[in-house]
Amino acid sequence: MLNRTDLRGSRRDPRGLLPRAQLDVSQAVERIRPVVEAVHQHGFSAIAEATERFDGVKLERLRVPAEAIARAAETLDEDVRNALLESIRRARKVHADQRRTDVTTQVVDGGTVTERWVPVARVGLYVPGGLAVYPSTVVMNVVPAQEAGVEGLVVASPPQADNDGLPDQRVLAACALLGVDEVYGVGGAQAVAMLGYGSRGRAAAESPVGVVDIDHCEPVDVITGPGNIWVTAAKRLLQGTVGIDAEAGPTEIAVLADETADPRHVAADLISQAEHDPLAASVLVTDSEALVEAVEAELAKQVATTKHEGRVRTALTGPQSGVVLVDDLEQGLKVVDAYAAEHLEIQARDARQWAMRVRNAGAIFVGAWSPVSLGDYAAGSNHVLPTAGCARHSSGLSVQSFLRGIHVVEYDEAALEDVAGHVVALANAEDLPAHGDAVKARFAR
Repeated sequence: MLNRTDLRGSRRDPRGLLPRAQLDVSQAVERIRPVVEAVHQHGFSAIAEATERFDGVKLERLRVPAEAIARAAETLDEDVRNALLESIRRARKVHADQRRTDVTTQVVDGGTVTERWVPVARVGLYVPGGLAVYPSTVVMNVVPAQEAGVEGLVVASPPQADNDGLPDQRVLAACALLGVDEVYGVGGAQAVAMLGYGSRGRAAAESPVGVVDIDHCEPVDVITGPGNIWVTAAKRLLQGTVGIDAEAGPTEIAVLADETADPRHVAADLISQAEHDPLAASVLVTDSEALVEAVEAELAKQVATTKHEGRVRTALTGPQSGVVLVDDLEQGLKVVDAYAAEHLEIQARDARQWAMRVRNAGAIFVGAWSPVSLGDYAAGSNHVLPTAGCARHSSGLSVQSFLRGIHVVEYDEAALEDVAGHVVALANAEDLPAHGDAVKARFAR
């Protein structure tokens, strides 16, 4: 079922040889550019037109009524409620420890630099709702923002035709449990544009006479959350107008395993991520041909009985998924670092020592009892993670995603005078004499 890449004996850079989804975000940007610009220009009317075209829902309002959010919580299945509350509790415990404190450094007598950590004022949290719905993603977006001290939290999630054009009931219930009451039933590129530009449109913003504000979404400062390629393309287009967390693509799992791994576990974990999307990537990196054969046999059995068999089979047999055979786990470590998986499982002897040597991964799951599914819901970690190799330079969502470091510089006269000559010398070296003059002016007698 899985494609095979044999790197045994190879000393080539593995990055161009590994399975990877081929997504052209640049092309998607050009396709959704008219949608984003229309929302910028026309606001609600453009959002409504795009929503009817892409989601088949005729919008009469953007913001979800407060009573609908409360009702969703009241009617939520008790087991799901308890699971969400436990997920919230664990996520809050982990993310609370990520808070940063202001630090003041005494550079010289009379001269200090303080680094203040200040939350952004308003964030837009995107929660997908296409092939599946994700109340857990509400938790993963909202908790770190709340722990960072963000005051304005906005959730956008696609409207569901079978829920009176509102987001999924479980998504709304999660919002209620977290105390989020500003929720919009908008998805896709039009949701990202709405969060970035607001929903009123440029013309209405310039001529506010007669505009009704009760249903209006004000622009945000940062947009976070996963989504499909159209959401990713819109985030790329809006970057600079707003901050974004990352360009999230289809989900991916890599498993670094030796012959001690249980093939049932490995197969089940590969299937668990393939369940998300036909473009999801499931990659096994191993030095054991015996394990590969056992995992293939398990996949044949388990795929046949899984609920989303067609979706899973398409993902597992696609070019983005496969087995990578290596000489040993040392080479395997180089391969998974080159791959930089969103989710990396280590199922091998001394799993923790291998895990602590990994440089590039969104999140690492150590040993047989730490499956990716645990991290998706209830480990306390965050499941909004970098994909498509972006873990080489980006981190998963955290409290830091919503904070800005601001340096506060405070020197007295003596401290400035002591360093004035160096400032003037560097200013002149860069042919910016007025910079030096700004210092010398303070000591002109």
